[in-house]
Amino acid sequence: MKKKNNQLSDFQKIILYFTIYAFIGWIAEEIFCLIYTHEFTKRGFLFGPICPIYGYGAIILIIFFKDYKKKPIKLFFGTIIVFTIFEYITDFFLQALFGLRWWDYTGQFLNLNGRVTLSFSVVWGIFALIFINIIQPIVTKTVGKLLNKIPVKIQKLSTVVIILLIAIDTIASSIVYLNIL
Repeated sequence: MKKKNNQLSDFQKIILYFTIYAFIGWIAEEIFCLIYTHEFTKRGFLFGPICPIYGYGAIILIIFFKDYKKKPIKLFFGTIIVFTIFEYITDFFLQALFGLRWWDYTGQFLNLNGRVTLSFSVVWGIFALIFINIIQPIVTKTVGKLLNKIPVKIQKLSTVVIILLIAIDTIASSIVYLNIL
């Protein structure tokens, strides 16, 4: 993701990928809950239609695991370890800060404090293989084609707007969860 003249910087591309995958994660969560609860359920920390944990997960894969494409065993086990730790720490801090849990694996086989479970850790490893080998190459190609049709100034402005919207949503959501107002 080298920057060429009149193109987005690597950071700006990361913002776009974060947003895309956080939105896709939100959709996946909504569908998952709809299937199991038969009703729409507000998913994720933010009010807007994104689940940041999926955006961060995608960015971790893009930055740290992109070179593991031809090393599927290392990719699989490496992401199991990294994502299990990431999921545990995220749940711990969300619960510590807000006194709420956005997921709870209590009762599932081989869970640790209800924060992580072996079954989902394995799912993250499988998903990483699919993501690195199939999904991200397709998204990279598609985003590249779309960005070629949009003036660079609008692209750059869009990344600033995305950052501001997510920051505002994070602040507003935090205020509500902390009962500040």
